[in-house]
Amino acid sequence: MDRLQTQTLRSLSERRGLFIGAAVNARALRDDAAYRETLAREYNMLTPENEMKFGTLVKEPNVYNFGPADEILAFARANDMSLRGHTLVWHNQNPKWLCPENFTRSQAIELLEKHIFTVVGHFHAKVYAWDVINEGLAEDGSLRDTFWMKTIGPEYFEYAFRFAREADKNPRLFYNEYAADGLSPKADGMYRLLKDLKEGGIPIDGVGLQMHFALYDNPNFAAPPSPEDLTANLNRLADLGLEIHITELDVQVQRQPGGREELLARQAQVYHDLLDTVLQNRRLKAVVTWGFTDRHSWIPGFTGQPDWPLPFDEFYQPKPAYHAIYQALEEE
Repeated sequence: MDRLQTQTLRSLSERRGLFIGAAVNARALRDDAAYRETLAREYNMLTPENEMKFGTLVKEPNVYNFGPADEILAFARANDMSLRGHTLVWHNQNPKWLCPENFTRSQAIELLEKHIFTVVGHFHAKVYAWDVINEGLAEDGSLRDTFWMKTIGPEYFEYAFRFAREADKNPRLFYNEYAADGLSPKADGMYRLLKDLKEGGIPIDGVGLQMHFALYDNPNFAAPPSPEDLTANLNRLADLGLEIHITELDVQVQRQPGGREELLARQAQVYHDLLDTVLQNRRLKAVVTWGFTDRHSWIPGFTGQPDWPLPFDEFYQPKPAYHAIYQALEEE
């Protein structure tokens, strides 16, 4: 750490009344002391990367395995960290038996209710927020054609949020989405969806913006939106009375010309400019990166390209991106 930086991301965030968080790799948390030490020192919020997803929890019908998720919860509680539950409803990483042809509409509603009550009930009063529905929109802003859409229809949004609130009155309930950060058809569709849910009395408390970015547009991910578009989108979401979390932030550097030092400097500028913009919004309460060390990033496996998208390098040393986040948090 830079010798002039005498605080941590955690202490700076807490001074501002914010959560600073990271997604957690369960195996690294279990096996790597440096991983645990860095996480506890620098962060006050955790998101299980995979351990609360339907396909991980319920590989066989009616058989739940909460062990790995409980380990993450225990670490969070031991280190005075808040937990984001991720995620109750998603079109991806579901068990193989979750097929539309296996369920009538009433059976799908019953399954949704049972799953949400089982999972939320298991973590009753121990989770700060739940991503109740993750990525429910298509790129044009329409509702994504998922298992739940096929079996239940658009009403599954209402059912999911109502079941989650009935299961536990304590946590904040979120809708989480990717590529809806600036102004776009998808962001417009998300705004309409959230506005309709709020006006319909559905118990939704917040919106999560994932923010998986690249330095410049590439085949997998886009560059960040302009500060003006990002600000406009954040403002209209805030005007709905929603709490705003940045939930899965990382910045890819792959497929770009230049050496590592140059790429990491450009990456740091992206992190700083993003934080500088979002921290101006009064409803922003959390900034969570998807992982925190390049040693355990999902990006290389997903894209098939080497990358260094996170604030710490593979040896848990702070990168320019770390110092950029630190500076943005330090600024008033």
